[in-house]
Amino acid sequence: MNNLDAVFVDVDYFCQIFLPAWKNTEFIPVSNKETSLFASQLAK
Repeated sequence: MNNLDAVFVDVDYFCQIFLPAWKNTEFIPVSNKETSLFASQLAK
């Protein structure tokens, strides 16, 4: 097995474990207004 195959297998395993657990959580999205930065803010 080459390194690319190993990475794919690891990512696939992670997704099989993580995604179902993540779907079961109560995730409350934060509005974009609170998290977005304007270019003028980045220049400071």
